[in-house]
Amino acid sequence: MRHRKAGYKLNRTTAHRKAMLRNMAASLFEHGQITTTMPKAKALQPFVEKIVTKAKRGDLHARRQVISMLGADRYAFAWSHLPKNATEEERERVEAQREFTQGFFDIPDADQVERNRYGELRKAPRLVKHIFDHVAPRFADRAGGYTRIVKLGRHRLGDAAELCVIQFVGNEEGPEIGGRPSTRRRQADRRTAFAAKLRKGGDTKPEAKPEAKPEAQAEESAE
Repeated sequence: MRHRKAGYKLNRTTAHRKAMLRNMAASLFEHGQITTTMPKAKALQPFVEKIVTKAKRGDLHARRQVISMLGADRYAFAWSHLPKNATEEERERVEAQREFTQGFFDIPDADQVERNRYGELRKAPRLVKHIFDHVAPRFADRAGGYTRIVKLGRHRLGDAAELCVIQFVGNEEGPEIGGRPSTRRRQADRRTAFAAKLRKGGDTKPEAKPEAKPEAQAEESAE
């Protein structure tokens, strides 16, 4: 029995599971939204929300606790770096990602990320500083519930695992995330279409029967 044993094992060892959650949390704080499977998203959600709750305190002890939960402070936003010889497609991709991420929280400028000639990060913003300066203040007036999980209605190739999106709240504008409408939405649409069909049929009057010709009426009276 699993009495008093909360959490998800995810078919991994303790070290593997802890490293995976830390990496997924770092990606979520960098991008504002990631795509994963439902069990991983449900395991990641409380881990991320506890970090945000601690970051809202803003003191030194909370900063040390967040660093301990993430394993270590690390460089962030390496994806926003653009080399000097970047193609137009790469620039458009990075700009689109920056515009999307800014819907969740403010992000550092691209010129704060530098790489050496071997492609290694030489300078980049720190993840913990980004959490305390940009993520936590956005939820200062919110008592929990900083993230949401949205099902995509798709399954991963290979093992057919159900895919979903976990994202920070606050960026509700834009197109629908799900790949297909829900069952309740489809039922409501069918009912609306049926009601419109009934209203349309009720407005049209039944066609009047053609009147009998006078000659035919005279023959009938003679008989």
